[in-house]
Amino acid sequence: MESGRKTGEYALKALEQTGLERSACSLKISRTDEMNVEGGKFSLLRTTEDVSLSMSGIEKGCRGSITINKLDRDSIDAAAAAVREMAESSQPDEANDISPMQPEAHFEKGPEKPDLDLMFSRMDSFLKHVSNHYPTLIMEQAILDFTSSWKYSFNSNGVRLSSRRGSYSFMPMFTSKDGSDTSSFNYSGVSLLDLNRELWACGSVDTLMRQSTEQVRSRQFKGRFQGEMIITPDCLEDLVSLMSMYLSDYQLIKGTSIFKDSVGSRVAGSGLTLRSLPVSDEMAHGYFITSDGFTAQNSTVIDGGVLQGFLLSLYGSRKTGLPRAVNQGGCYVIDPGERSLADMIGSVKRGILLCRFSGGMPSESGDYSGVAKNSYYIEDGRLQYPVKEMMISGNIRELFLNISGISSERIDSGGSILPWVLTEGVSILGQ
Repeated sequence: MESGRKTGEYALKALEQTGLERSACSLKISRTDEMNVEGGKFSLLRTTEDVSLSMSGIEKGCRGSITINKLDRDSIDAAAAAVREMAESSQPDEANDISPMQPEAHFEKGPEKPDLDLMFSRMDSFLKHVSNHYPTLIMEQAILDFTSSWKYSFNSNGVRLSSRRGSYSFMPMFTSKDGSDTSSFNYSGVSLLDLNRELWACGSVDTLMRQSTEQVRSRQFKGRFQGEMIITPDCLEDLVSLMSMYLSDYQLIKGTSIFKDSVGSRVAGSGLTLRSLPVSDEMAHGYFITSDGFTAQNSTVIDGGVLQGFLLSLYGSRKTGLPRAVNQGGCYVIDPGERSLADMIGSVKRGILLCRFSGGMPSESGDYSGVAKNSYYIEDGRLQYPVKEMMISGNIRELFLNISGISSERIDSGGSILPWVLTEGVSILGQ
């Protein structure tokens, strides 16, 4: 989109004309075509557009920044002046900087426009599948959309990076009801570069809908025990994201990260290899440009259980003196293991299959606690029954260190590719 490039160039020039030593801008323009279903019926078809222009500048180590959603020249000029004023009134920080000169580059991925007819056909087929296979399931809402996004990252060091991405996303939200019994609310989400497959067959959508119909007969577990836990790919994505907080700027700058001295040391079960692959062809939902103005690269975060490096931005790197990461995390992939899910379940003496976790942020020491939702009680190697909400607690570091099994099966959600994992020593409390 040539107009976006011209807008980015104008914003950078406006910043430079204020006399700032270093300046940078990032422009994102997106268009979304959205199709909604509510209560099992089509309810909405709309197109929305969004723009976001972030402008920043540095003067004598002092930084100012602002984000606006108007792209006319008067608004951009006013924003540039505001950045200068903020830089003049802020505190100096030697870690403030912009990305260095890099080769100019443009990246493309995915279709440019949606296939609206196919979107309707796939959604209609999905609703028929639900009706035919899961008559007790209530489809509260389902959203299928296509988003085209353009991103431009320019700075006064000569950086000129741009990208265009196009992808579909699908998110159904549902419960089940059978007589007076109901299941807990659940949802699923996938990102897709095309609609070559039926929506129900993507990611874990069909599995979670089937489980929802089973969970209308959930039972209350009473008591407390220390046991094993098999974590589903959907839930594992959330837990990996929680762990990655301790590998990122905030905790490392504070010096409180539970992994602060762990590069080169074992931080997970020896079979676990975790990668961040934002530019992989496998990843429908990724990114080409980091938020601090670098061309993104794929990386291995943990290799065979050993931490390879942190997820520090340019600012975090300069603040801590540690290497900058080649990406900003996300798009996580865990290599498959050698055990089947059935074998892992069969090995559990007493524990749970954790399908969804609801809890607050872990403490600085990594301790967490929360509610296991939509989950199953396991005893003597068998799924016994779906359980009503149970409390689980432990430590994020210990949870990953105690991983003893990784499934050969994986789920591709378009934003991650993850297996089931078996971990030990989790505190489990019923009501």
